[in-house]
Amino acid sequence: YVTIIDAPGQRNFIKNMITGTSQADCAVLIVAAGTGEFEAGISKNGQTREHALLAFTLGVKQLIVGVNKMDSTEPPYSEVRFEEIKKEVSSYIKKIGYNPAGVAFVPISGWHGDNMLEISSKMPWFKGWTVERKEGKVEGKCLIEALDAILPPSRPTDKALRLPLQDVYKIGGIGTVPVGRVETGVLKPGMVVTFAPAGLTTEVKSVEMHHEALLEAVPGDNVGF
Repeated sequence: YVTIIDAPGQRNFIKNMITGTSQADCAVLIVAAGTGEFEAGISKNGQTREHALLAFTLGVKQLIVGVNKMDSTEPPYSEVRFEEIKKEVSSYIKKIGYNPAGVAFVPISGWHGDNMLEISSKMPWFKGWTVERKEGKVEGKCLIEALDAILPPSRPTDKALRLPLQDVYKIGGIGTVPVGRVETGVLKPGMVVTFAPAGLTTEVKSVEMHHEALLEAVPGDNVGF
């Protein structure tokens, strides 16, 4: 599974973006390819720069760049525009600390679905993305393949259970369902857990992720229990 944390792009919501990004194993930086839009994002105080810098600063070491709105370039689906953006973004992320060779650049159109899940016929010039890292070389064509190529970090399952709560739901017929991401240790049905700071102790009836019951949840899993 990949859990998508949708972080807002607007400056007013930078706190939310930091909250989301601090939990991520990989960042997907969406860059708008439209005339003037990319230039605004990459300008001195632009969002593209700010988000890339924040992701790296928060310790997100893997990056994917989606060059979006390829349908609104001049002319539409322009290879020249994609290469221009790729060159400029590569140069900037290199200054921050990312290695551009390890970053997949994918030209997409979210609106039309180009190169999201399937190869687009509108960009025959795009031969695919390549990622080179010490674990080896990976290649692909679409954004979903770039997501599949994310390296899962080592999970500290041998430590004590720690699960910061993100929310608590009260569901009729089921009861109280706390929701959060396992950071360390393992969460299993039947375990007795303690909530801080209240010091409340209770038994875990079941553990669910993506509407499926789990036998155990490990670090990185977003679960309800």
